[in-house]
Amino acid sequence: MVRPRGHARDAREPRRLAGRNPGRDRPRRQGQSRSDPVVRRNHHRPEAWENLLDAKGPDNAGLGRIFRGNINIPKGESPTNRSDIEVLFDQLPEPIDLELDLANRVLYWTDRGDPPRGNTVNRAPIDTKAVPEILITHLMEGIGIALDVPGNQMFVTDFAGSVYSADLDGKNERNFLYGQGNLTGIAYAEI
Repeated sequence: MVRPRGHARDAREPRRLAGRNPGRDRPRRQGQSRSDPVVRRNHHRPEAWENLLDAKGPDNAGLGRIFRGNINIPKGESPTNRSDIEVLFDQLPEPIDLELDLANRVLYWTDRGDPPRGNTVNRAPIDTKAVPEILITHLMEGIGIALDVPGNQMFVTDFAGSVYSADLDGKNERNFLYGQGNLTGIAYAEI
């Protein structure tokens, strides 16, 4: 389901769809800026108990980062002073939306910063150090991503109002909707 930016439902409640992380698309609190870290919870594998977070950084500054940490704060530590936060990737243009392929332990994300590494869809394994792989380029401020891992498909939106599909390796990219308004996300659900 695709909703244009500012859709009334977005302001009232987080999206709750099958196959998605229930808390990941929460509306931001008043006064919270787009560059503040956003918690992306992994509720599908309780034994993992880890969060993925992104910090966009200033526009096109190359200061975007993606972090990982435990859901529970280590004993004797505080939210501002924890030893379990790990930087997975840094010096990214502007990482926006994160999606995790749990079966293969691969993180996918959209980046809406300037080319050549921005306006892209990227992926990288989360259990080994690797250079992120750019899968799709030339988005118009890529903003949303959803995965259908069993179907080997991803769905991506951008601010220009386009909806794309592609294989998980970025091949067979197809723009199947365009001019839909400023899209800020996408969700995939099997019904």
